[in-house]
Amino acid sequence: MRTIDLSPLYRSAIGFDRLATMIESASTGNKGNNQGYPPYNIEQFSEDEYRITLAVAGFDDSELEITSHENTLLVKGIKAEQEKTDSKFLYQGIAERGFERKYQLADYVTVESADLNNGLLHIDLKREVPEAMKPRSIGINLNKALK
Repeated sequence: MRTIDLSPLYRSAIGFDRLATMIESASTGNKGNNQGYPPYNIEQFSEDEYRITLAVAGFDDSELEITSHENTLLVKGIKAEQEKTDSKFLYQGIAERGFERKYQLADYVTVESADLNNGLLHIDLKREVPEAMKPRSIGINLNKALK
């Protein structure tokens, strides 16, 4: 079976390309149960500022782990085992499971901060292109004669 590197597609956006993620999931056969859990939003505040918000109700800060390595942001929720009780659920709609979410970040996108508030985990991102990589204007001198 062939493996296809889709990382160039991720770099064409600021860091998030849902179409590339769907193609990659389909090509690897990743049909896991955690594909839609936890739900998340991606917001853009300016050309270089972003925020990922994950709905992590039931997790506290000690059960969440955020790791940024190269161009990948990994968010893990490790749910501690709960004590067995004699109660029996008639309906259990609240997900009480761990999760792992990966986000591909574009070049020069860094994690600024992470805040947990009312069951929502906010991860602020910022793109900072180094001065040497930014385009610069070159002036043209008209007063000098050619020798």
